[in-house]
Amino acid sequence: MLDTITHLKVPVGQEERSVCLGPDGSVAHVTRVLKMISGRWKLPILFRLFAEPSMRTLQLKRDMPGISQKMLTQHLRELEQDGLVERRDFGEQPPRVEYRLTEAGRALMPVLMATREFSRDYPAEE
Repeated sequence: MLDTITHLKVPVGQEERSVCLGPDGSVAHVTRVLKMISGRWKLPILFRLFAEPSMRTLQLKRDMPGISQKMLTQHLRELEQDGLVERRDFGEQPPRVEYRLTEAGRALMPVLMATREFSRDYPAEE
């Protein structure tokens, strides 16, 4: 019977329910991260900024056909508020602004890469 309970296979010791389900539990933390990266364009933005050390808004817009300027700006602001992306304003005329991943954004990338590998290992059934 214990072999069928998947959460027991996770390499952590037996813990109280509150550790998983409480207000500061595992579920709350994972949910917070999923909210940070949810949005049609947030993952493409994060992966582009992972591939390039820093990018200007126009470069990001060119690399993601179909994104409007409004959505790009909105998602960049949300990612910045969540601490995943850093905005650097050079204070020049014409305005020059670049975006790059923060330390937290770079720390998230191995998780996203592992998610990609999981998807490759377990493809969707047709």
